[in-house]
Amino acid sequence: MRLEEVELNNLGISKKKYGRICSFVDFGNVDYWYEKDERDWEGNLLRPDEKLVIDLCKLANFAHLFSEKARYYFGFDPANSKSVAFMDKSREYFDNTITKPIQQIRHHLSDEEAKNNTRRVRSDGVGPYIYIPKCNFDVEICVDAIRLLNEYDTFCLFSSDADFIRLIHYLKKKNKEIILIKSGHIQHELRDAVGPTGLVIGAQNIKAQITLKKQKSRL
Repeated sequence: MRLEEVELNNLGISKKKYGRICSFVDFGNVDYWYEKDERDWEGNLLRPDEKLVIDLCKLANFAHLFSEKARYYFGFDPANSKSVAFMDKSREYFDNTITKPIQQIRHHLSDEEAKNNTRRVRSDGVGPYIYIPKCNFDVEICVDAIRLLNEYDTFCLFSSDADFIRLIHYLKKKNKEIILIKSGHIQHELRDAVGPTGLVIGAQNIKAQITLKKQKSRL
């Protein structure tokens, strides 16, 4: 048995059980999964100047281990060359890349957030703040999941967003199985929506497969 098959069996992903799997990667959610992690995939403490980030190639390779198609949803900043290059790279790795321009949302930092922040800090009358890129793809993912119903047996969602509960209920009524790959605690309604025949996989269980270590940028 190949190493990849062992990994999938350990996660509970069975092609025999789940048939044709189509993965939908909500990268705006996935990108923050390991932001607060202090240890790497082997349990080693990260250095103060290190952080874990999602490696786009590894993420795509992991999704393609079990997916017929892997669809990637990502907001980009047209004024940022690195963001545009990142978008171009995603098109090399995924079967479909769906993008639109991001919005920059002002977020004021608490004292605890300020300690761990790696973004550029600005200040106004309220206090220190950062800009958080925001680009919601809930509608696009829902439309595509319904539009492509005949192309998969199992809907695999890379997201922890409870906004997809209604979509999952709809897909279950259409006799689709559900695989949810999520980070941290999720609403019990979301877990219940997946149901006893579905599968919920924690992000910590695939840390080695989709992340790499990177040096923190200096502010």
